[in-house]
Formats: sequence, structure tokens, C-alpha cells
Amino acid sequence: MNREYLRWYSQRLHRDMEMLVFGHAGAKVLVFPTREGRFFEYEQLGLVGSLADKLQAGQLQLYCIEGLAAESLYGFHRHPAERIRRHAALEEYILNEVLPLMAAKNSHDCTIVHGCSLGAFQAASLVFRHPHLFRKLVAFSGRYDLTMKVESFGDLFDGYYDDSIYFHTPAHFLPGLGDDWRLDRLRQLDIVLTIGDADPFLDNNRYLSRLLGEKNVGHQLHVWDGRAHRAGAWRKMAPLYI
Repeated sequence: MNREYLRWYSQRLHRDMEMLVFGHAGAKVLVFPTREGRFFEYEQLGLVGSLADKLQAGQLQLYCIEGLAAESLYGFHRHPAERIRRHAALEEYILNEVLPLMAAKNSHDCTIVHGCSLGAFQAASLVFRHPHLFRKLVAFSGRYDLTMKVESFGDLFDGYYDDSIYFHTPAHFLPGLGDDWRLDRLRQLDIVLTIGDADPFLDNNRYLSRLLGEKNVGHQLHVWDGRAHRAGAWRKMAPLYI
């Protein structure tokens, strides 16, 4: 299996950024790590291995990036306004640096965005904001409202709220979305959400599913038995849904 390491200095983020690419052809998959994960996490957790057959057959090509959670959404040393600005800067890096690199390396017309846990939020935020750039979203065990409190998970912005938080939070901006152009492109996407029936974000996933349904945006919500917010479950999900 092809495995390629890339590193370059991002002028938008003012730091070096790293990436691992797996596979040689097929649909391109942009992969976000979890909160504490880095660009090599997807391989370490065995998820690359779970997709080995598709990668070797040239059906998929993975682009595993840095999520920068400690600098943005979980960067509690920063003011919440700075956290969401850093998250927005990561989005600009993806749009202007990562996606062009992917296009240059692989001309396949399908780009999938995928993530687990916090990576699922980042994937969904990106796709719902820029649906014309993608064909599919695959989000495992996500929380799509980072201001909500559930179990040990608190409001990541400590009560602070502004327009940037609103427009980067799918569970907030989708109810008011009336843009026919954007809705039309959302309706063309293949959207897959997964969650366990004992997971803390189950209700939030059901809420997001209802929002999508109200907007006539087709999607799949797969509810697994037990607590599926873990690598063992994600390894089983990946070959089924990606």
C-alpha cells in the first residue's frame, strides 16, 4: 500500500503542517483526527488497516491531516473568540492548501470528508458550509453543538457566543438556512452519521438528523448497540460506510 508523508509551512496558519497519504487512486478522503489525535492517529488506531482492501484496490485514497484541536476548539489558554478564529483559519488552510494539493495528486471527482469524535464535528462543519466542494460526509460519534453540556463534556466556549461560532456550528445554523443554492447542494450529498445507543451524543445526532430531514436533506443515521465512541467500533464502521 502506498504511504506518503508530507510536510510544509502554511502561511495561513503560520506553522508547519504534516499529513499522511494512504493509497494510490480512487475517491479522495479528507480525514480529521479526534481531539487528542494527530495526523498519524488514523493509522495508529487501525483504521487505515480496516480499509486496506479498498486502498490496495484503488477505490480510496486517504489524506490524514492535523486537526489542531489544542490550538483551537480545545485551546483553553486562549479566549473563546481566539479559539473559533483559529478553527476558521484551519478551514482556510484546508480550502486553500489541502484541497488543491489533493486535486493535484488525484483527479478523481469524488471527495469525501470523514472524522471521528471531534473530527466528526470538524468534518460536518466544513461540508455543511461548503457543500459544493464535496460528494460525501462520513461522521462517526460526533457532537454537532460544542456549546451543549452532556456528561463530562461542557461548553467549549465557556458561555461566549458570536457569529463565527454560530456559522461554524451545524446544529445552530442549519435551522435558519434558507439559501436555496446551498440547500440544493446539501441535498446532492451522501451523508452518513453513526452513533452508539449508549453514547453521550446520541440525542444530538438525532437532533441533527431531524434538522436535515426538515430541510429535505437526505442522509443516513446509523445507531449502533452500546457505546460506539471508540476505535474498535470505528474500525468496524469504516469499511461499511466509507
